Amino acid sequence: MRHGKYRFLAGAILPALLLYAVFVLSPYTQAFYLALTDWTGVSGEASFVGLDNFRRLWGDASFLAALRNNGVMLLVVPAVTILLGLLLATLVNFGGRRNSTMLGGIRGGEFYKIAYFFPQLLSLPIIAVLWQFVYHPNEGMLNGLLRGVGLGSLARTWLGDPHLALWAVMAVLVWSSVGFYMVLFSAAMESIPREVLEAAVLDGAGRLATLRRVILPLLWDNVQVAFVYLGVLALDGFAVVQIMTVGPGGPDGATEVIGLGLYRNAFTYGRFGYAAAMGVALFLLTLALAVVAMRAGRRERVELS
Repeated sequence: MRHGKYRFLAGAILPALLLYAVFVLSPYTQAFYLALTDWTGVSGEASFVGLDNFRRLWGDASFLAALRNNGVMLLVVPAVTILLGLLLATLVNFGGRRNSTMLGGIRGGEFYKIAYFFPQLLSLPIIAVLWQFVYHPNEGMLNGLLRGVGLGSLARTWLGDPHLALWAVMAVLVWSSVGFYMVLFSAAMESIPREVLEAAVLDGAGRLATLRRVILPLLWDNVQVAFVYLGVLALDGFAVVQIMTVGPGGPDGATEVIGLGLYRNAFTYGRFGYAAAMGVALFLLTLALAVVAMRAGRRERVELS
């Protein structure tokens, strides 16, 4: 009987492990190897160059600019998205009239969830194309709206200004993501036992105190996971930058990101070994982000019965 159980477990696990090794581990291994070569992407043997590609990265002005821009995105996109998601979820679930022993949600809350979640139905390239039209300096909706309300002096070439282009891209990433995390946080809030909220209200806690001292600690695991996923999005940003901004890295490299430099070095310049080194660096940065976020945000788990 025991041998039959082991055979069943082996038959269930080994095929999955084999597929994982072939389609996940193998490409990673090849990328790590290519990062140590000068392969050009065409047939032929690649010369082993060791860590030279990684040394070149720290002297590459374009890569350093991309690293700086990704760092700014990492600071802004997760923080703004999570704050807006928490705010909208709180308004939907607890922004209505307050009863004597309960914080009520607003009327039509389900409609707002659907409306804010709608961008998730669109792929990121489609969102980038739509916002490219929104930001158009002459015919775009944003400048047209500003001129229509008498604020034409605020109209800008949003994607052509080196000081604004990166912020315009980050606004699109936040807009496309906030609805998902609003729904995620809203679902987590709905799972909080009503007795806990009633006790907070009976103790005299206001809405802000209830949010800060009761709701947020119970949502901490969700916030932590959201930060990791949004951090990965901020460290990528390739699709939005590639579609929305013109030229390599936007105006004066203002929107240069690591993914864009990787793509350009591999498929434009034929430096696949150097591009693989960029990919490995991006992988290590993403891994470090996940480890630091999970360890730094570790708290005692709150158990509710």
